[in-house]
Amino acid sequence: MSTSANTGGDSTSPIIADGAKLELIANNFAFTEGPAVDKAGNIFFTDQPNDKIWKYDVNGKLSVFLDRTGRSNGLYFDKKGNIIACADNQNELWSIDPSGKVTVIMSDYKGQKLNGPNDLWIDAHGGIYFTDPYYQRDYWTRKKPEIEGQKVYYLKKGSKEPVIVAADIVKPNGIVGAPDGKSIFVADIDGGKIYKYTIDKDGALSNQQFFANSRADGITLDNQGNLYCCGNGVTVFNSKGEKIAHIDVPAKWTANVCIGGKDNDELFLTASEGVYKVKLKVKGVEK
Repeated sequence: MSTSANTGGDSTSPIIADGAKLELIANNFAFTEGPAVDKAGNIFFTDQPNDKIWKYDVNGKLSVFLDRTGRSNGLYFDKKGNIIACADNQNELWSIDPSGKVTVIMSDYKGQKLNGPNDLWIDAHGGIYFTDPYYQRDYWTRKKPEIEGQKVYYLKKGSKEPVIVAADIVKPNGIVGAPDGKSIFVADIDGGKIYKYTIDKDGALSNQQFFANSRADGITLDNQGNLYCCGNGVTVFNSKGEKIAHIDVPAKWTANVCIGGKDNDELFLTASEGVYKVKLKVKGVEK
């Protein structure tokens, strides 16, 4: 099955490759999330309700990478090739090595259970920025959060204790840093805005700036500085915060997105029960 994106199929799109159409890879999942790309361009993503991490390799093979993933949501690869996962079942951060061995790298904040780490980005120092919105899960025993407010945290490399770096957002969700490590974007899904922060030398965030209006879930950047915002399909903003494209996705909700593939020029989308891809004119920055 292939469905044309309303920005694709012709040379007028600033991002979609000429003649490219959105392709359905598979739609046999409960709810897909958290796509991440490894150094080879392979894509890993979660089927959170079914508690699995899947792998879609550069040759088009789809396979289960890990069962019993702690209800993983957002994923990101560190420099050693480990998957860092937002393990939503116990509100932890996990490191999963290439063989599937799990190490819990963070389990709480000052003795309190986190709301539910959702999405993350790793800086050049190995520090982890993650968002912590509260979404009540049917597999939790608790019915309310232990921590007041929904914030963005930073976990320094080697530390077990995260620090709050942004508390001025209604409900933080998607997060991605610029390749130069100087700034970071955070999606406030309930506030309907994307914010850009300056990353200070100590990892703290400062200078909050409004970037664009978008009720975004997951977000990612390309090598031209364009920001891809998921939700009702994918809305793309240039580096100035101007809308330059929209990709229609035939799904109830597009949760997250990343760029990978053999040539680092395929947009990979997790959308409700399905996963999709489309060829781009631009390249990714996370490989």
